[in-house]
Order: sequence, then C-alpha cells, then structure tokens
Amino acid sequence: MTLEILTSDMLSPVRHGFFSRRGGASSGVFSGLNCGYGSSDQTEAVSVNRTRVANAMDVSPEALISVHQVHSPTVLTIDSPINGDKPKADAVVTATPGLALTILTADCQPVLFADAQANVIGAAHAGWRGALDGVLEATLDAMEELGAKRENTAAVIGPTISQQAYEVGPEFLDDFVAESAENLRFFANGAGDRLQFDLPAFGLHRLRQAGIGQAEWTRHCTYSDPDRFYSYRRATHAKEADYGRLISVIKL
Repeated sequence: MTLEILTSDMLSPVRHGFFSRRGGASSGVFSGLNCGYGSSDQTEAVSVNRTRVANAMDVSPEALISVHQVHSPTVLTIDSPINGDKPKADAVVTATPGLALTILTADCQPVLFADAQANVIGAAHAGWRGALDGVLEATLDAMEELGAKRENTAAVIGPTISQQAYEVGPEFLDDFVAESAENLRFFANGAGDRLQFDLPAFGLHRLRQAGIGQAEWTRHCTYSDPDRFYSYRRATHAKEADYGRLISVIKL
C-alpha cells in the first residue's frame, strides 16, 4: 500500500504532509506507518517507516527533526540535525533549508506553520495542555525571531480528535474557565455530567487570537477513522496494549 499524505493549499508552496497510517511496515496494533520510537513497536519497523517518510519528503532520515514531546509550551529553534538524545520540547522552528520538522500525534493536534515569504517554518504538538499553556503562540514568537511575520504566516491543524469523540469530565473544564470564561464555548453537553471538548476549535481560536494570517483544520478525526489514523483514546477504549503514532512533516 502506498503512503497517504494529506496536504493543505494554505501552506503552499512549502513542502509538507500529514501522513496517515497507510503504507507502513508495522503490524499488529501498530499496523501501518507507525513512526514513534516511544511505542513498543519493533524498532526496525519504525525505522523503515521513518525512512519511507523521509524519502517522500526528499530528505535523509537524519534530516527528520523530532523532539521528546512532553505537553509543554517549549519551542526549539534549530539550524542543524539533532544528534544524541532528543531535547524535551513540543514545537520546533527553523529557517534552514533541507531540514524537515516533524511532530508525532495520536489524537493531539499536529500543527504545521509556514511564512513562505520569509522562508521560516514551524511544527507544534498541541494537545489540550500544550494549547492552553501557549505552545501555539510560542511557536509564532520563535518564528518571528527568525524573521517571520505572523500576519504572513499560515497554520494548519492536521488529523486530531474531534469534539464528537472527545468526552471529558467536569473537572477538565476548570483549567479552561480559570483562564477565560469565554472558553466555555468549546464545550458541549454530553451524557450525564460528561462534556464534549472541541480541541481543534480551541486551537484555531488561539491561533487567530495570536494574530496569525491564516489558519484551518483539515477536519480529519483520528478517533473516528481507524483505517487511516492512530488514536490513543480509541486504543484505550479497546483495551489495546499500545498505539501507533502519526507523523506530520514540513520542510523548506
């Protein structure tokens, strides 16, 4: 099976892709293009998958830049491949041609950024905690330090969990309301005392409040499409031992 790569005209002409799970070498619960070394998948299979992604992006596997994601607002600015242990961060930015910035997700938002005029790009991992703590705004700040202008920057949220599939408890709401009562609009009533949280709408709100030029969500739900996407929440509900990680990539 060939790789499936989702793209957005909004990021054109910058090379990028939100990769689905199709076309990979992994098997079992990881069946497909699992690109996460942090999973319990066979290391060899993950390496094959990442090489296929690198080939699709026309870079060497060493040029796929990834970080140790920890649900933080930390952004790393890079100008060369990372050797050794991956630094803890949840976003990366660069103005260096030939480097491919990557983010791994399995329900959280993968967000790709580009100011094509300034030749500056970014990639962020934005789950609810990272988004609430400001990882998207911090990514724009770091891009501006490299010469980008946020009004010229586009950001696209790739496959993520949709509101229909994201049930949370009432205590989850507290952190959002503590920041702003306006955040209530990202929650809908669910069954009993449950709530349904709209993560991509919250991400788009944060980006637009930060003054970005353009922003959109590809409208793909990771939870609801098991043939195409990995989902941490779906794997948990199915009591599976582990889950694969999707990769999203952008390069100059």
